[in-house]
Amino acid sequence: MVATGSLSSKNPASISELLDRGYHPESLLSDFDYWDYVVPDPNLNEVIFEESTCQNLVKMLENCLSESKQTKLGCSKVLVPEKLTQRIAQDVLRLSSTEPCGLRGCVMHVNLEIENVCKKLDRIVCDSSVVPTFELTLVFKQENCSWTRFRDFFSRGRFSSGFRRTLILSSGFRLVKKKLYSLIGTTVIEGS
Repeated sequence: MVATGSLSSKNPASISELLDRGYHPESLLSDFDYWDYVVPDPNLNEVIFEESTCQNLVKMLENCLSESKQTKLGCSKVLVPEKLTQRIAQDVLRLSSTEPCGLRGCVMHVNLEIENVCKKLDRIVCDSSVVPTFELTLVFKQENCSWTRFRDFFSRGRFSSGFRRTLILSSGFRLVKKKLYSLIGTTVIEGS
């Protein structure tokens, strides 16, 4: 049974149906009054704001990868698993929700782990007008497939036609949160 405020006063047929099932009128009305106060109406403006913030964060991460592919990664393409940046953005928002300035107080260091070596890609400051209250270190991971090495072998030869290698990211990542003004330890999230 789902309790809503409309059931207690606007729908007498539903109340009579519940009375027929053996519910006492006093407890019925007090239960509905209780749920009217306990279950708040969803704030749609907050949901829309969080969704747009998440999409902006996704774009920032994708821009970081796009700008890094030729300058720092030395590749022509970066293949990103579907919804990876979306999942990361949602985790970043969740980790920033407990901070005094929220996402605005975040500095994010973006790295890529290639064969157990971490390569720095970028540093993203979410709001330069706010003093950072926490740091996030995001580590993308390279997909470890033997066929990518086999493909790269052929791309070096006469089949290459001038293309450089394609980097394939794994669906796994690591997100480490470090509070800058607190004695509370570090939080680590491993995504897969």
